[in-house]
Amino acid sequence: MPSVFKGETHAGGERFAIVVSRYNESITRKLLDGAVETLASRGVEEHAIVIAWVPGAWELPLVAQQFAAQETFAAVICLGAVIKGETTHDQHINTQVAQSLGQLALDFDVPVLFGVLTCNTYEQAEERAGGIVGNKGSECALAALEMAHLLAQLRR
Repeated sequence: MPSVFKGETHAGGERFAIVVSRYNESITRKLLDGAVETLASRGVEEHAIVIAWVPGAWELPLVAQQFAAQETFAAVICLGAVIKGETTHDQHINTQVAQSLGQLALDFDVPVLFGVLTCNTYEQAEERAGGIVGNKGSECALAALEMAHLLAQLRR
């Protein structure tokens, strides 16, 4: 029989870092609330959650890197909202932030969750921050829990 590893979405005493962008705060605050509520509902103690606010999505990777380098967090959840404007500025931000966060996960061997909404309109962002599409912050928190549990199994 093959060995099968599967993460669970419950806490086991781990610490979680959340980096959240102030830009589009009416959206990102909802993402943050969803993430914190989900972690708490799965047994993560309030003192085990550390939150850092950054000016915008562009700044997420640098602070995520600082948390990942500490080696005390089971996962780093990054939350932001980049909404398309009249230029291609959003594409450059989204591409670089996504690549940087993905690389951080590999470099530091810690899950770094991409909870950055990349929407065409403000309405689309609202739908993904607790609206009809759900809450990406909550989804990232569940993925963080699952990945933390899975990696703990693999490292044993």
